[in-house]
Amino acid sequence: MRNQGSSDRSWNNMDYNILVKIFMTLNFMDIISSVSLVCSSWRSACCDPALWTKLDLSTLSPDSNDVLSKKYTLSNDESGILTKILKSALNLSRGNVTCLVFNYFISINDEHLVCASERSPNLKRLILPLNWHQLTESGIQQSFKMWEALESLTVPSVIAPFKIMEAIGSYCKSFSELKLQCFFNLNFAVPLTKNVPKLKVLSLRGTMVHNQAMIFILDNFKHLEVLNMCHCQMKEVYQYEVGFTLYREIDPPIIEKSSRLKKFLTCQRDTCNMCKWRPYNERVLDWAEFELKCWREDEVSSLAHGPENC
Repeated sequence: MRNQGSSDRSWNNMDYNILVKIFMTLNFMDIISSVSLVCSSWRSACCDPALWTKLDLSTLSPDSNDVLSKKYTLSNDESGILTKILKSALNLSRGNVTCLVFNYFISINDEHLVCASERSPNLKRLILPLNWHQLTESGIQQSFKMWEALESLTVPSVIAPFKIMEAIGSYCKSFSELKLQCFFNLNFAVPLTKNVPKLKVLSLRGTMVHNQAMIFILDNFKHLEVLNMCHCQMKEVYQYEVGFTLYREIDPPIIEKSSRLKKFLTCQRDTCNMCKWRPYNERVLDWAEFELKCWREDEVSSLAHGPENC
């Protein structure tokens, strides 16, 4: 019978490249909770950059008992667990994560965002969850100051991310791609063009869009190359009357101004399954599923974030 020492040596002597290939097939939770603790050589392989290009918290199984499968606001204890998960994974990554996807249904606060930014200085793409509203201006500034290489951001929620875009304008000079799910009006469009004037790709997939805001964007984003308006609702606000009109067809002036772009993505409203499926009532579960689908998928491939993306 082999003793413990010989068993430890057999684990340690496994080929590094083979270990990395095996570990690439595992969930990152398996890596941080067990595999990286087996022995020193396994831990070394767990730190290989090939494993850590993308950290995707949304891939955790909804059937598991993990804290991240629970929807919406986390308790203090659960928030601490999320911090520990981020620290463990990002410490193993040794700064090599370039794409970070939060779980759509959890809340994040300053502690989570700062923890992530301190350990992912090379981050290029960030996908935020639905509930990011606990972030303070101080936490946002501190985090994005460390993400100077950030190029792409996805922000769900009905609330426009004014403070986030201000921070990106101050610190992220390579920023070029933005996906929003908030109501897109002039109040947000005007400062957006000032904060990220060199934006190249904008996706408003499935959002409600003020027609004048789109005209302003197309007139002022001189570097814009790709615009996604699939599944959008248009909103026209009456200038001298109280009220507005919602409609689905994109205005001719917007279509005309978009002709200069490399790609202007729209859908056929009468035949589009996504538009037909869009909930027009107060069934919350239908809306949540629709918004989740808008968040995860995109006609612009660089803004989708399934397992094959990032």
